[in-house]
Amino acid sequence: MALVELTLFGIPLILISAAMLGFFTAYGVGANDVANAMGTSVGSKVLTIPQAVLIAAIFEFLGAFLAGGGVTQTIRKGVIDPDLFIGNMDILIYGMISSLFAAGVWLLIASLRGWPVSTTHTIVGAIVGFGIYYLGFDQVNWDVVNNIAISWITSPLSSAIVAALFYYICKTFLFDKNSKYQRWIIAGYIFLAGFAIALITTTKGLKNILKQQDIILTFDDSLLISMFVAAIFTIFFYQFSKSRLKNLASDTEAQFAYLMIFTSCAVAFAHGSNDVANAVGPLAAIYQATNQILGQPYELETPLWILFLGAIGIVIGLATLGYRVMKTIGEKIVKLTPTKGFSAQLAAALTVVIASQLDMPVSTTHTLVGAVIGIGLVEGIQSVNFKSVGTIVSSWIITLPVGALLSIAFLELFLNLFSY
Repeated sequence: MALVELTLFGIPLILISAAMLGFFTAYGVGANDVANAMGTSVGSKVLTIPQAVLIAAIFEFLGAFLAGGGVTQTIRKGVIDPDLFIGNMDILIYGMISSLFAAGVWLLIASLRGWPVSTTHTIVGAIVGFGIYYLGFDQVNWDVVNNIAISWITSPLSSAIVAALFYYICKTFLFDKNSKYQRWIIAGYIFLAGFAIALITTTKGLKNILKQQDIILTFDDSLLISMFVAAIFTIFFYQFSKSRLKNLASDTEAQFAYLMIFTSCAVAFAHGSNDVANAVGPLAAIYQATNQILGQPYELETPLWILFLGAIGIVIGLATLGYRVMKTIGEKIVKLTPTKGFSAQLAAALTVVIASQLDMPVSTTHTLVGAVIGIGLVEGIQSVNFKSVGTIVSSWIITLPVGALLSIAFLELFLNLFSY
């Protein structure tokens, strides 16, 4: 009897094993990628670690469960074509299980060390390793790999420039109480924050939900909606700040602290909708392949139970281990304040959204780290902890090959254990 035909309570054992590994990988995504997205809020003392975990848990879960299906299809089919395994679906299953195991192990190691690595690069590297091992170099979509290599430069550099500009304006004009531009600049940043929140939500977080309702928004549509929402948000936030702060002109840092809470919620929702795919994309492929082998019907769209499993794993990983990476982003690169943290978060968010529309490869992790470094350079090169930066960059470089090698090792192990 083939391994895929073994069942427990009527459920294929191979699918149960894959689900456990998918949860394990989602745990790593939560502990690492989600945590680094909240690191600026924690480092600037806007949120405590428990508060950041609570906010991220709620909005990451909603993003992953409600809007994560579309991106999952990309991870499932974008690196190697599952159709190449027709007649050998069991090999595809073993390969995807190996990829999940490899990604989960590397993310756990990186999280324990406090290294903010790209989970997308981790799982892509693992799938590439499996693809090379079984199909050969020619059958791997090397455009994906090339884009990742390019993103090592484009992601941190582009966000560093944008963040440095944002913070330079803050430092030059907002902290000068006699500046006649102060009120207008604050209003401009409030508008940009509202714009970024709306743009992230429409182009990232809600994209799959709208698609399921046969609603297609062009980027121009998203821009118009975002500007309208930003205008309303600016009025709302001004009234909110006025009711809570005694002096809007002198309480600049407090205003930016409030803004960061709003932007953190939006970033967490968008992050969940996109990065749940890193954990459950291979699981979705295993689910489909298992049902094909058994001749059972299956859903073409990612089943809700898979998205739910990934969402729960992300939340638990963030809650139990995420503080390590949060501290790296928030404290070990540059000492952050609310204005610095907001500048980094806003720059990273806008860079990712705009670059995605221009088909420029970017990594959320690399973008945020680059933004923090850019702000540090505005303060002075001595304010940047280059020892920590060197460690982080080294972890980025080895992520892809480590993922590939671990995947190959686990695939060889599984094939030897369950040879047929």
